[in-house]
Amino acid sequence: MRRRYKVVLGILLSLLIVFVGFVVWAETPPAPMAEAFEALVSDSSVTVSTGSWLVFNPVSTKATTGFIIYPGGRIDFRSYAPSAHAIAAQGYLVVIPQMPLNLAVFGVNIANDVIKSYPQITSWAIGGHSLGGTMAAQFAYENPSKTTGLVLWAAYPASGTDLSKSNLLVTTIHGSNDGLVSTTQINDSLNLLPPLTSRVEIEGGNHAQFGWYGSQAGDNSPTITRELQQNQTVTATVNLLEKL
Repeated sequence: MRRRYKVVLGILLSLLIVFVGFVVWAETPPAPMAEAFEALVSDSSVTVSTGSWLVFNPVSTKATTGFIIYPGGRIDFRSYAPSAHAIAAQGYLVVIPQMPLNLAVFGVNIANDVIKSYPQITSWAIGGHSLGGTMAAQFAYENPSKTTGLVLWAAYPASGTDLSKSNLLVTTIHGSNDGLVSTTQINDSLNLLPPLTSRVEIEGGNHAQFGWYGSQAGDNSPTITRELQQNQTVTATVNLLEKL
């Protein structure tokens, strides 16, 4: 009996160590770059609210279209502030929710709370980077009446998320030098998206430059600047939002 107790205790302690290690890993993402913190400051074009959601509101117009950004896996949600700020400056409400353990897989339905909080928004798009994009696609699939647009940044739907017959407007954006999500993976996923999906390939762009958190293990080196990749990403995203 005592031996069995020791075995069970050993298993429980091992599981506890694994769990604690996972939590520590998930809660210590790469630090956002200085540009990300600068984008969290309100200016003459955009009002920024911080908290568990980062909210970017245009100053010069009353937004009626909103865009929800799901962060990439184990990426600090503040790392997407420059993109959100730039999109909001063109007349859109943009919200970046913080994910549990920095993993969107644990917060797929957070968009429901965001949408309920802004009843003045009549059209919503959702999107995200990498894992965040995959979970954004899942939300759109499971809640077809909540969103009319989907934007994927270096991301693609999971195999069970078939949006090919949906009425969503979809844009998928990826970098030609992405070392974590290949062009082949993007191409192979197109059958899960509507036939009129817009595809944008950023020549020389990589995975990490969709955010502002430095480099990323396993990624390839970019041949364009982060600023140029960001500009192309924002332009393609706004092109979709304009159609909603």
